[in-house]
Amino acid sequence: MKARLPALALAAVLGAGAAAAYAQVKPEVLVKQRQAKMTLQGKYIGPLVGMVKGAVPFNAEVAARNATYLNALSPMAWDGFDESTKGEKSRALPAIWTDAAKFKQFQTQLDTSTAALVTAAKGGNEGAFKAAVGEVLKSCNGCHDAFRQN
Repeated sequence: MKARLPALALAAVLGAGAAAAYAQVKPEVLVKQRQAKMTLQGKYIGPLVGMVKGAVPFNAEVAARNATYLNALSPMAWDGFDESTKGEKSRALPAIWTDAAKFKQFQTQLDTSTAALVTAAKGGNEGAFKAAVGEVLKSCNGCHDAFRQN
C-alpha cells in the first residue's frame, strides 16, 4: 500500500493541474476549438454520406477509418461548451445552458451512435453501415435543430 501512495499523490496533483489549466483557457479559444472539432466531424462524415447516397462507391476501409475518427472526435467538442463561452460569438443558442439535460442527451446519443457506426463499418455490411450513418446524422441534426442558429 505504501508504494501506491506516491503514485496516487502524483495522479491527484496532475489531475488538479489539468483542471486548473482547463479553467485558464479563454472562452474564445474554447469556442474556436469546438468549432474546429465540428469542422473535422464534417470532413469525416461527408464521404460517408456520399456512400449512403450512392454518390461515392461504398468502401469498407474508408468507412471504418472515418467512423473511427468520428467516434474519437465525438466527445471532444463537448468540453468547449463551458458556461464561460455563453457571451462569445458563435451559432450556439442559449438553450444549451438553459436546457442542459436535453443537450447532454444529444451528446450521449452522438457518442453512442458513432460507436455503433464503427462497429457497423468494420463489419463491412453496407446495409448496417448505411443505417448507422443515418443514426449519426439523426443525432447531429437533432442537436443542431435544437441548439444551433441556422
